[in-house]
Amino acid sequence: MNIGAAVIPAAGLGTRFLPTTRSVPKVLLPVVDVPVIHLAVAEAAAAGIGRVIVIVSPGQEAVVDYFRSIPALEEALERRGRGDLLDLMIETAGMAEIESVVQDEALGLGQAVLTSRPLVGEEPFAVILPDDVIWRTPPTIGVMAEMARKMDANVIAVREAPSEMLSSLGVADAAPIGGHLYNVRGLVEKPKPEDAPSNLAIVGRYVLMPEVFELLERTEPGAVGEIQLTDAVAGLLSSQRVYAYRFPGFHVDVGTPSGLLKASIYESLQRPTLAREIKTWFSDLA
Repeated sequence: MNIGAAVIPAAGLGTRFLPTTRSVPKVLLPVVDVPVIHLAVAEAAAAGIGRVIVIVSPGQEAVVDYFRSIPALEEALERRGRGDLLDLMIETAGMAEIESVVQDEALGLGQAVLTSRPLVGEEPFAVILPDDVIWRTPPTIGVMAEMARKMDANVIAVREAPSEMLSSLGVADAAPIGGHLYNVRGLVEKPKPEDAPSNLAIVGRYVLMPEVFELLERTEPGAVGEIQLTDAVAGLLSSQRVYAYRFPGFHVDVGTPSGLLKASIYESLQRPTLAREIKTWFSDLA
C-alpha cells in the first residue's frame, strides 16, 4: 500500500492572530524562526511522502511561494559566504513536490480535505494539520503510515485530553489492543464532556483510504455547521478498520497565540544556541 500524498489544510482567516493575519497567512507564522507550514511539510518529507497538497484560501499565494526557489536571495547568500543559509534555502525549496488547491468557502476540515480529491486520486493519503506541532523522531505521520501499510487500515492520531477540552475536539471511542494502538469503535465530534466516550482526543494526523472522499461527498454539516472529517472517518467503520495511535512525543496546538508562544519557547529550549539565553532570561524575570 502506497501513501500517495500528504494533504495539508492551510486555509482560513486566522482570526485569533489578527491583526498580523491581515497580510500574513497564519501558517506562515513561525515557531522561533520556522513557519508552521514548513514544519508540516518537513514531517511529510521525513516520512518519505514526497508529494504535498496544500489547501489554501483565495489570495494566499504566499503559502505556496514560500516553497519556491528564490534565485536572487540564493545568489546574495552565496556572495556573502553564507553557505549555511544558502543550503537551508535550497533544502526548503526542494523538500517536497508542492501542489495547491484553493478552498473558496470555509465549510470545515472535511470540506477542505474533499477539495484535494482530484489531486489525491484513488490512493491512500495522509492528512497533516499544521496547527498541531509534534516533536518526535521518527515523525508521527511516518509511524502511522507504516501502521496503515501493515494493517491495510485507516489510522488516526490521538492523545489523552482533560475533560474540559473534549467539547472542542473530536473524541474516539476506542479499545486498547496493545502498546499505543487502539481499535476504534466510534468517533464523536465536539461532545459534551459527560457524553464523551473516552478522553482520547483526535490530533491532526490521519492516514486514510480514498473511500473517505465518497463519505465526505455525502456528509451533512455537523457540529458548528461545518462538514467534519471526523464524521466521514466514523462512516468508514461500517466497511473498514480504523485504528487510533496514541503517539509519544511533545505536542503543542499552535492555533492560538499562547500555543504558538509555548511552541517557540519549547523549541528554543531544544536548541543549544538559544537554550542558555532563554533560561537565563527566565531566571532574571523570576
